[in-house]
Amino acid sequence: MKEVFIPEYLAKDKSTLKELLTDMQYHVTQENGTEPPFSGEYCNNFDKGVYVDVTTGEPLFQSGDKFRSDYGWASFSKPISPDVIREKTDSSMGLERTEVRSRSGDCHLGHVFNDGPKDSGGLRYCINSASIRFIPYDMLDHERRYSNLKVLFE
Repeated sequence: MKEVFIPEYLAKDKSTLKELLTDMQYHVTQENGTEPPFSGEYCNNFDKGVYVDVTTGEPLFQSGDKFRSDYGWASFSKPISPDVIREKTDSSMGLERTEVRSRSGDCHLGHVFNDGPKDSGGLRYCINSASIRFIPYDMLDHERRYSNLKVLFE
């Protein structure tokens, strides 16, 4: 895996996020919600590009690590860098799970499970589309601070 410099991304206050995000995005990212399965915009997107935190723009995942799963949410084998996510124990819903949160925005992204593709490390980052935004590879130069991520695709 190529090393990529990830600049600092700043979190916004809740009132600003309430204005900027859709109701579903706010519910998922700020209230630890979950979008209905198979309803997310990126569940079946396999175009080349980068997925960023919808609240801060921080790069989180790249399309080369995305895979098809039958669970109903976007699935990735790993983040762009282990530093861009935080994991925490989640005992809600009577289950012991590992929640995945973004580093800079501290927003709820989804959960990570140990049932991913073995040849990619065995992890499945199950991510709500409402918590991320997709930037196509061809647009990385046009979006602020993302041209350095092209190295991920070499």
